[in-house]
Amino acid sequence: MNEKKRNAIIATVASLSTAVCGATAISYAVTRLLLSFAIDRKDPPQFERRRDALAGSGELKKIFAEQKENAEKLASLPSEEVEITSFDGTRLVGHYFRVDGAKRTVLAFHGWRSAWNRDFAMIYDFWFKNGCNVLFVEQRGQKGSSGDYMGFGLLERFDCQGWVNYLIGRDDTVTPLYLAGISMGAATVLMASGLNLPDCVHGILADCGFTSPYAIWKYVSEKNLHLPFTGFRARVASDICRRKLNNADSRYSTEDALKCCRVPVLFVHGAADKFVPVFMTYQNYLACRSEKRLLIVPGADHGMSYLVERERYQREVLDFFSHCDGRQPDPAPAEAAPAPEETPAKTEKKAKTKKKKEKSGPKTDGEELKTDAKTE
Repeated sequence: MNEKKRNAIIATVASLSTAVCGATAISYAVTRLLLSFAIDRKDPPQFERRRDALAGSGELKKIFAEQKENAEKLASLPSEEVEITSFDGTRLVGHYFRVDGAKRTVLAFHGWRSAWNRDFAMIYDFWFKNGCNVLFVEQRGQKGSSGDYMGFGLLERFDCQGWVNYLIGRDDTVTPLYLAGISMGAATVLMASGLNLPDCVHGILADCGFTSPYAIWKYVSEKNLHLPFTGFRARVASDICRRKLNNADSRYSTEDALKCCRVPVLFVHGAADKFVPVFMTYQNYLACRSEKRLLIVPGADHGMSYLVERERYQREVLDFFSHCDGRQPDPAPAEAAPAPEETPAKTEKKAKTKKKKEKSGPKTDGEELKTDAKTE
């Protein structure tokens, strides 16, 4: 080979190498941006604008306006602001509402980049009127709670355990307890089902929960953003997750937890969900080893099932409460599933009351909802 050809080959290889390096650098930068958007505390400035833009149709604008009005009303009601210190020292804030003649207590977890009063703005009055004290949690890395990152359930499951410990440590807590969550909050309570929950937890309400951080990131990246989430990008995402959360994105899932779940679960999902696909709830339902129920709402988008079929949703929840309130827990399995490497050895119970707005919570004015207990 003469020198001219050799130089041409070297130049071509160098050019290709530069192009590959450039593409790799771009892919790495894009993945870092996606993961920062997913788990970093700071809300991108365009996020709220994008949320408002989602209300395109007149019907959606009406629903979102009602949700905003109800959220403001819920936040203004008298409650007890409480806080705990979670297993890793993170300060977590909650808002505790107590009603007259309470029959049970609901521990509620909101979703990703959302707020307790927003996600439960439409359903809180139904809970209050049907004998539920409710502790609304502010998830780590969001709003009033501390923490630099959101853990997509990997860390929040231990926060959930800490809140349960806090409630059972109070003299005035009304049992049984129910864990409730929407979206990432649903993943939180479903992952917590794999922990050693006390017998006073009688059920879980999980609305549109995903299966794992990796699965939902892959789905959103490929289906919504049209970016492949395999190979290099997937490895970079997993590495970033491991460094920031001390947890691999694929290390633990709701399916893993549900294989050793001991309490009944009511799974809810909108069939038209474009953010968390309904097949993830089907996967969770199939993985669940405990007693389970499934409510799929046709035409409902993400987190909209209660709004689309409110009466059916209410009947299902009331029937679930009626069945589970006096239910004895299943015995612990003979062989529990192995815990992930990152599982903390112990969840701290340190807690304190930060501020009381008033001694009593919202009143249960009006008649209790009359409904039959049939399963759809």
